[in-house]
Amino acid sequence: MRHLGRIALLLSTVAAWLPTGGPAAAAVAPAAVISSNFPDPDILQVGSTFYAYSTSGSAGRIPVASAPSATGPWTRRGDALPNKPSWAGTGGFWAPDVSRRPDGRYLMYFTGPSTAAGRMCLGAAVADDPLGPFQPLGSAPLVCNASEGGDIDPSSFVDADGKRYLLYKNDGNAVGKPSILWLQQVAADGVTFVGGRTELIRNDRPEEAGVIEAPVLVKRASQYVLFYSGGSYTGNSYFTGYAVSPSLKGPYTKAYRPLMTTATFDGAVQGPGGTDVLGNRAFFHGWVNNARWMYTAELGWANDYPVIRGSRVRYEAERGAINHAEVRNASGASQGAVVAKLDYADSWVDVTVYAPVAGAYTAHVTYAAGYGDAQHRLTVNGGAQIVVDYPDRGWENWTQVPAGITLNAGWNVLRFQHQTRWAELDHIEIA
Repeated sequence: MRHLGRIALLLSTVAAWLPTGGPAAAAVAPAAVISSNFPDPDILQVGSTFYAYSTSGSAGRIPVASAPSATGPWTRRGDALPNKPSWAGTGGFWAPDVSRRPDGRYLMYFTGPSTAAGRMCLGAAVADDPLGPFQPLGSAPLVCNASEGGDIDPSSFVDADGKRYLLYKNDGNAVGKPSILWLQQVAADGVTFVGGRTELIRNDRPEEAGVIEAPVLVKRASQYVLFYSGGSYTGNSYFTGYAVSPSLKGPYTKAYRPLMTTATFDGAVQGPGGTDVLGNRAFFHGWVNNARWMYTAELGWANDYPVIRGSRVRYEAERGAINHAEVRNASGASQGAVVAKLDYADSWVDVTVYAPVAGAYTAHVTYAAGYGDAQHRLTVNGGAQIVVDYPDRGWENWTQVPAGITLNAGWNVLRFQHQTRWAELDHIEIA
């Protein structure tokens, strides 16, 4: 409803027994599985045992922990890299990555301080056991481009054809140059380069604050998904984003919105980043009392795009299926459009949303109402109806209200249908 001529419209005569949308469902926050400093976690599964490796700290150069399941209990097991490589000087060792080579040995990539370059560079080490001890390889770093700011955050990737790759970041933001994520093919040993490197993405978004890092690559049926972190790692602006490409070497397109931020978790995790992916779970760190704890959350794939349970995913109402209503341009709304004239008994919009697992979720509904308090009926997959209340906050004043819902694993249809007075829909966020 956007003009007074329609105030005479009869309100729909839906039965008064419909329950109203009460408090939002309890938030499904990610679980903190290592409640002490364990930054930039990398996860490896060997048989039924899970292993986690982190950036250096009081627990060692490369702390390692193990668990019988992804959710724990996790037990710290010491230092996986007790011997410093000969090329490394004094300083921290960052963002390890451990994978298993075809010869059965375990390969660790890590970031360490190069004495010769005066920058952080990439090294490699091997071990016969995932707990180590890992022995450094070579007398020089594996990758060390001092003119580009050095190199950090290595990770391994094996494609469907069995070819192995190293991903890493040149630390350009440390020297006022671009931060770029690179892909380098390697032989089966993981340390012999094959051909040249390929640029995948670089820092080019305002929210990145000049920084992208921590690349992790996943192959899905229809596309490659490149996870990365952006922003300053020291605070709440740090986030996890992703980019997609139909081919390994790109071009990659960044998602319109980050996958995980402090805000998308409603503050339950501060600065979620350093993300790794294993199966149907994501692992990442978040700030707690000046330390970075390790968290895990359930991961699903909506048409091969990642969805993290507990992190809000936005669905634009104007992209849904609409009946007896229309799309209106609105400059102040998300992506500049809303569903308007949801004014009749048969006015509705169907928004299809995705849930990684079945259970309780919160639908955060963004609306505007300016001619008195309004209501919509909300149904999920054609089931029982609830009423969502929209207090009058004025037209163009986009306001969010929560509604607790239950979703099936996979795709679900949310129908918003006219109930009383008039409201426009901007978007729905599911967490």
